[in-house]
Amino acid sequence: MSEIEREPRKTLTDGSEIYPGHREIDPKSGQQKGYVVLAEEERAKGFVRPVRRTYTHMVCGTDTTMGQALAETYARDPHFYSGTFCCGCGKHFPVGDDGEFVWQGTNEKVGT
Repeated sequence: MSEIEREPRKTLTDGSEIYPGHREIDPKSGQQKGYVVLAEEERAKGFVRPVRRTYTHMVCGTDTTMGQALAETYARDPHFYSGTFCCGCGKHFPVGDDGEFVWQGTNEKVGT
C-alpha cells in the first residue's frame, strides 16, 4: 500500500501496543483501561484543527480535560472517536454532530 492508502498507525495513550482488553471499564473511575490514539509519528504530521484539551458536557455542564495524545489525535483527525468521557457523569457519551460535548468556551461540537 502507498503512504496515502495505508491505515494510520495507532497505539494506546502511553505509546504501548493496543491489547484486546483495553476497552474494559474500571468500575471505580468509569474509564477504559486504555485509550487508542494516533501514533506519535502520525500526530507529528500536523493538525487540521487546534489542539484543545478541555471540553464541556452540555448535559451536566462539567468540563473534562484530556491528555495531550488524545487532544492531538482530535486535532489531527476530528472524526477519530465516536465518544468521549465525562468526568462529572463518570461515563462515556457520543461525540460528533449529534454528540453531547462542545470544546470549552465555544459552540463547536467535539468530533466535528
